[in-house]
Amino acid sequence: MGFHTFPIDRADNLEDPSRYRFCSREELLSLLDPGSDYAVADLGSGTGFFTDDVAPFVGTAYAVDVQAEMHDFYREKDAPENVEFVTADVSSLPFDDDHLDGAYSVVTHHEYATDDAMAELARVLRPGARLVTVDWSSDGTGDDGPSLDERFGLGETVDQLERAGFTVVSARNRPETFAVVARR
Repeated sequence: MGFHTFPIDRADNLEDPSRYRFCSREELLSLLDPGSDYAVADLGSGTGFFTDDVAPFVGTAYAVDVQAEMHDFYREKDAPENVEFVTADVSSLPFDDDHLDGAYSVVTHHEYATDDAMAELARVLRPGARLVTVDWSSDGTGDDGPSLDERFGLGETVDQLERAGFTVVSARNRPETFAVVARR
């Protein structure tokens, strides 16, 4: 598997609206089901493309990315006021236990999908909180996104989440991606 970061010199590509063909704003909000007072984390937020979609519907949106340069890019494009920047690896989040009301990742799971990261998410998500994962599938064609050898399969991801103590609510393969909703 890959576990690499997105090249900063290509950050503009992350602002391309055609990304919605893999997960629309409406689908993400439906899967996450956020509340207006929720604290929610976008895991691998990059330039804030999907953070911008969720921020109007939550109290606090944490843009979590391991690359501070991505946060710089996001700040320059004028992030919403309720966005807080967190420069951290998903396996080592600076939140108290049970702090988050939800978390999501859109086409970034393959960049942090370790057992340590799943355990950390189980620690910081409150009981009943949703974790939404939409990522490139190893069953895809590889025409978009990372190469097939850097991707995970739906079953592999479900197994990993269940080992970390999550209950999978829904899991489905789609063309090129999969979508999983799990509860802590």
